[in-house]
Amino acid sequence: MNNLNVAKIQLNGNPYEIHDGTNLIQLLNKLKIHKNKVAIEVNGEIIEKNKYTNLILNKDDKVEIVHFIGGG
Repeated sequence: MNNLNVAKIQLNGNPYEIHDGTNLIQLLNKLKIHKNKVAIEVNGEIIEKNKYTNLILNKDDKVEIVHFIGGG
C-alpha cells in the first residue's frame, strides 16, 4: 500500500494496515468475513450492524472482531 493512503489500526490485538477512508463493511470484505457472523467492537464500543457502512476507521483505532460459532 502507498504510505500516503495508509492508516494503521489494531485488529484483534495485531497491527493492520488499511486504506484511509475504509469503513467496517470494506474491512470485512477484505477479510472475507460475512457481517452476519460477527460482532465488532471499535475502541471499546460495540457497533450495531446498521452502522458498519457509515463507520470510517481512523488511524490507531482498536478493532476487535468476534466470530459466532454454532454448536450444540
